[in-house]
Amino acid sequence: MMPPTLSDHIYQFVEKNIDGFHKRRLERLKNLKLNEVLKRKNPYLFKAKNLHVAHDLVKMLLDAFLSSHEETIFGEFMEQLAIFVCNQVYGGRKSSSEGIDLEFEKDGVIYLVSVKSGPNWGNSEQIKKMRLAFQKAIRTLRTNQPNINVRAVNGCCYGKESHEYGDYIKICGQEFWTFISGDERLYLDIIEPLGHRAKERNEDFQKEYARIVNLFTEEFTKDFCRDGYIDWEKLVEFNSGKQQSSKKQQ
Repeated sequence: MMPPTLSDHIYQFVEKNIDGFHKRRLERLKNLKLNEVLKRKNPYLFKAKNLHVAHDLVKMLLDAFLSSHEETIFGEFMEQLAIFVCNQVYGGRKSSSEGIDLEFEKDGVIYLVSVKSGPNWGNSEQIKKMRLAFQKAIRTLRTNQPNINVRAVNGCCYGKESHEYGDYIKICGQEFWTFISGDERLYLDIIEPLGHRAKERNEDFQKEYARIVNLFTEEFTKDFCRDGYIDWEKLVEFNSGKQQSSKKQQ
């Protein structure tokens, strides 16, 4: 009997853990409120798209909201997968340093890796925070081993960017998965297990999605339409109007 390959281990990991992603996205949908969606999205953008049908507006708002949420939770899953892969090949582990996701040694170099979903993950303040986390972790490692060879890496699960910024390097997509596994095909091989039973798992979500769209459309029409037309002023006021200050009782 042949010993399990890296692909076998990845398939088992995905099969065991991907349900968490599907359950979280379904749970988020079930607990969602229309007011929450309306407050989180830019009403001016949707007015500029010349939307007039309540159902279309509600569906577009809901899709934008869910897309942001799904990107976040799936990014967390991909980060876990990256740590798992590196552990299988190089003994990589979740770093004990704050702000660092992965730590491993390869070819005499200790790598500190901040794993992100994609290349456009943060603004200047978030990137600055990552750099400070790298610097602090490197100082800690060199406290007892001043000559240790350490490199900081911002690894992104998809994309094509590859840059060196002086104090850290950024690698994305195929190059990142190869870096943590030594396998140039891994970025392609992980696609198959991710899709396993995806259709079956998505059926419950689609049923709930249709129900939520219908309920939200009914609620939106009642609260933000007048004579069958979308009341954009009322919608913008709800989203962006000044809050009423409350005075404390004497």
